[in-house]
Amino acid sequence: MPFGVGVFYCMEVIGVQTINWYPGHMTKAKRSLEEDLKLIDVVVEIVDARAPLACRNPDFESLFKNKIRVMLLNKSDLSSPKANKEWIAYFSKQGISAMEYVSIGANARKNAISFIEKAGEPVLKKYRDKGVSKTLRAMVVGIPNVGKSTFINKLAGVARAKTGDKPGVTRGKQWVRISQYLELMDTPGLLWGKLDDQELAKHIAFIGSIRDDVMNVEEIAGLLLIDLDKICREDLIKRYAKLAEVEDRESIEPMLEGVCRSRGFILSGGVYDTERAARILLDEFRAGRIVKTALELPPSEEPDA
Repeated sequence: MPFGVGVFYCMEVIGVQTINWYPGHMTKAKRSLEEDLKLIDVVVEIVDARAPLACRNPDFESLFKNKIRVMLLNKSDLSSPKANKEWIAYFSKQGISAMEYVSIGANARKNAISFIEKAGEPVLKKYRDKGVSKTLRAMVVGIPNVGKSTFINKLAGVARAKTGDKPGVTRGKQWVRISQYLELMDTPGLLWGKLDDQELAKHIAFIGSIRDDVMNVEEIAGLLLIDLDKICREDLIKRYAKLAEVEDRESIEPMLEGVCRSRGFILSGGVYDTERAARILLDEFRAGRIVKTALELPPSEEPDA
């Protein structure tokens, strides 16, 4: 069903939610981003460490191919340390420097600034050799709700960019001076125009980069439960003990009912409050209270033909 401006909807197909979107403001954001690139020396791409592949808009590859690029695996404390290292190695092979990042880390600001300035050093050196003092200009990009504005505020030391716990808070570009030699541009989050891989689409929904109010929240939470049951069943049952009693572990309804029994989310007449269970589950997963795990691992290298 349509929602808001542009195409932003969910559609039920064979009982599984097919996720599609592209609000009108996303098209405008992409055009603005293309125009702003001529002002930029370094592109800082932020992804959620739990789902780096799902977070990467494929348009970025062609847009940024001639720019110095760095990658921040944000919320890396909510993912698997082993998976984080594998992702850093994967991006390194693509010529993209990557690092783990946690906004509340003791040295988060210092380490991030050093990381960006090191990546941009060839640009600064070129200008120094000409006797010109240059300020490195970096663009911060990523899909909605991966932490771009929080990252910029951390580096600036004050609340300069708008932040929020829902996707779509940043509405227009903002320049923020970080130091004498570094400025950052915040940009609106740019979602994929079309995502054929529904596995990746689920991951974007799981981490909260699509607003819950445009989806069937019970279906998304149920799909997350089924996936987590495969990835880390023991941790899941520690959090929701009654899930151990569920026999059909591939169906959404019995899994959500297991969460309801675990938390006592039962209405009068013995009706399970599955909507409440779904929202609690998504909140707890996104906050890392269920388990700290990666939803994705780097793609395997293709064998030589």
